[in-house]
Amino acid sequence: MRKRFPETPLPSTDVRILEIGAEHVRRFGLVRTTITRIAAEAAMSHANIYRYYPSKEALIDEITSAWLKPIEAGLKVIAEAPDPAFDKLERILFVLIRAYRDKLEHDPNLFELLVLASAGNSSVARRHKHRCQIEIQRVLEEGTASGTFTIADSSNALALIFDTMHRFIDPAGVKIDSEVPRKVLEKRAQRIISLVLRALASGRL
Repeated sequence: MRKRFPETPLPSTDVRILEIGAEHVRRFGLVRTTITRIAAEAAMSHANIYRYYPSKEALIDEITSAWLKPIEAGLKVIAEAPDPAFDKLERILFVLIRAYRDKLEHDPNLFELLVLASAGNSSVARRHKHRCQIEIQRVLEEGTASGTFTIADSSNALALIFDTMHRFIDPAGVKIDSEVPRKVLEKRAQRIISLVLRALASGRL
């Protein structure tokens, strides 16, 4: 008697549309990605696409959000780990630096969606930044409670981190530095992070 294996469930319609949309952005770029093309590949009418995503912009936002979610989840795991606060902050920043660079190198058209979202201060970019800030803020509060950091104003501390790391974690900055070797950028980032950690411990924030 042949052994029967459970069938792999098919993705829901909204997920299938999302996957096809992401693949079209990869292959054709944002401008040449259209709802009509996505509908044709999904074997449905473009009106049916709009039942799940009311506009191309809404679909693009979901595509962008989908590849950012694993990064955000990774930051949360680091923030909740039982490690020293200075170590967690460094790891969070390097996760962002490396994840963005990886996406730029291996999925440039999808990374461009984040560049455009950030430049336009769209809701998807604001949500992503806010989620990153939440995990960094959690580490700062933990570091302050343990005496690792001496922070009088947490908003100043958060601003210091994002201002000094702007070149390395701002999507437009990451794109500008695409020709700079990764090792060179990471060395520069390490120096800046070391300065930030010393400032956080100094009691001057």
